[in-house]
Amino acid sequence: MGIDNVLAIFFSFVIGVIFGGMALLLSRGMMANRQIRIAQKKASKIVAEAEIEVKEVINEAKLEADKNKTVADNEIRERRAEIQRQENRLNQKELSLERKLEEVELQKGNLTTKEKEIESTRANLAEVKEKQLKQLELISGMTSDEAKQELLDNMEVEMNAEASRRLREWETKITAEAEDRARDILSQVIQRNASEVVSETTVSVVPLPNDEMKGRLIGREGRNIRALEQATGVDLIIDDTPEAVTLSSFDPVRREIAFQALNKLILDGRIHPARIEEVVAKAKEVVEATIYSAGEQAAYQAGVHRLHPELIRFLGRLKYRTSYGQNVLAHSVDVANLAGMIAAELGANINTAKRAGLLHDIGKAVDHEVEGTHATIGADLVKQWDKSKDVVRGITEHHLETSDVSIWGFIISAADAISSARPGARRESLESYLKRLKALEEIADSFKGVEKSYAIQAGREIRILVKPEDIDDLGSMRLARDIVKRIEESLEYPGQIKVSVIRETRAIDYAK
Repeated sequence: MGIDNVLAIFFSFVIGVIFGGMALLLSRGMMANRQIRIAQKKASKIVAEAEIEVKEVINEAKLEADKNKTVADNEIRERRAEIQRQENRLNQKELSLERKLEEVELQKGNLTTKEKEIESTRANLAEVKEKQLKQLELISGMTSDEAKQELLDNMEVEMNAEASRRLREWETKITAEAEDRARDILSQVIQRNASEVVSETTVSVVPLPNDEMKGRLIGREGRNIRALEQATGVDLIIDDTPEAVTLSSFDPVRREIAFQALNKLILDGRIHPARIEEVVAKAKEVVEATIYSAGEQAAYQAGVHRLHPELIRFLGRLKYRTSYGQNVLAHSVDVANLAGMIAAELGANINTAKRAGLLHDIGKAVDHEVEGTHATIGADLVKQWDKSKDVVRGITEHHLETSDVSIWGFIISAADAISSARPGARRESLESYLKRLKALEEIADSFKGVEKSYAIQAGREIRILVKPEDIDDLGSMRLARDIVKRIEESLEYPGQIKVSVIRETRAIDYAK
C-alpha cells in the first residue's frame, strides 16, 4: 500500500471522527433542549400552583383578620359598656356620700346642742351634789374625807376577814386531800410491811457464879480490874449487888467487847493482866467480825447493794445501839423497806429511797465521838463514800430540821415515824415522858392569847384553846406555826408532834 493510500485512510478517519463528534454534540444539544423545555414546563406548573396557594393563604389571612377585628370590636364595645356602668355606680356613690355628709353635719349640730345640755345638767348635778354633801356632813358630823377613810377601814376589815376565811377553806381542803392521799399510801405501806417489833434493853450487867469471883476480878491491889478497864475502856462497877457486876460505858461497842471478854474470863477462870489483854484482843476481833457481818446482813435484807465497806462497818455498829429500847440496826432495815414502798407509791426512785432509809441513822454509830446531830453526822459520813446527792439529802432532812425539805426528806421522815411509832417499838421512862408533856404545855402557855393547852396522845399532839377576843382566825394559824417552831427549837422528841389551835366563839343570852 502506498503513502497516498495511507494518507487517504488517515484523512478519512479524521473526517469520520470529526463528523462523529459533531453528530454526538448535535444529539446531546437536542437532548439538552428537550430537558430544558421539560424543566420550564415543570417550573411554570410549580409557579402556577404556588400562585394558587398564595391566593388561598391570602384569602385565609383576610378571613382571620376579619374575624379578629370582629372579636376586638365586640370586646371594645363590652369594655365601653362596663366603663359606663362603673361611671354610673361612682356617680350614685358620690350622691350617696353627699347625702350622708349632710346627715353627719346635721347630727353634729344635734350633738353640739346635746353636749351643751349635758354640760348644763352636769353643772346642776354638781351643785346639787355639793348641797347634799354639806347636808350629809351636817347630819353625820363627819367630813367627806373622814367618811372615805371609815369606808376604807371597813372594807379592809371585811377583806381581811374574807381572806382569812378563804385561806382557811383552801388550807382545809388541801390538807384534807393531802391527808387522804398520805393516809392511803401509809396504810398500804404498813399493811405490806410485816417486820417484828422487839424492844431491847442495853445489857450492862454480867452475872457471876459466886461472890468470890468479885475478888478475883479485882485482883491483888486492883490490878485485874485496872487492866480490864484499861484494855476495854469500860468502867467495871463492883458493888453490893449479889453475884453480878455492872459495865458502864457511853460506847456500846466497847461495852459489848467488855461483856464478851468478861464472860470468857469468868468461864475460863484464869484472870490476870496478861490473860485479860489476850481475851480482850480476841473479843475485839470477834465483835469487829460480827459488826461487819451484821452490816452486810442488814444491807442484804434491805435490798441495798454496792455499799462501801466503811459504810457497812459503821452500819454494823448500830447492832449494839438502841433508841428508846428499839434496836437501831433493825430499825434502819425497817425504815429502808418502808421508804422503798412509799417511793413506789409516789413514783420516786425506789433504790435511792431504800439506800437513804438504811443509812438515815448511821450517824448514831459515832455521835458520841463527833459534835452535832446524828442526821448531820450521818450525812457527812455518807458523803465521803456515796456520791448520790439525793441519798445525802434524805439523811440530812429526815428529821425535817432544814429550812428546805425535798421529797427524800419527807419519805425518810414518814418511814422513820412509822417504824418508831408502832405499839411496842419504843419505850420511854415515866419521868422523861411526864417531863416532855409538861414542857409541851409550858411552851404553848407562854404565848399571848392562849387560854389553856393539853398534851394528848402520849405527847404526839397538843391542843391549844385560845381567847377568841384576842386572836382571830388568821392569828390562830400564825400561832400554830410559832408554837411548832418553838417546839422544834426547844425539845428533843421521837417522831412528830401535831399542834392543834382551837378558836371558839360562843353567844350566850338568858330568857327572863
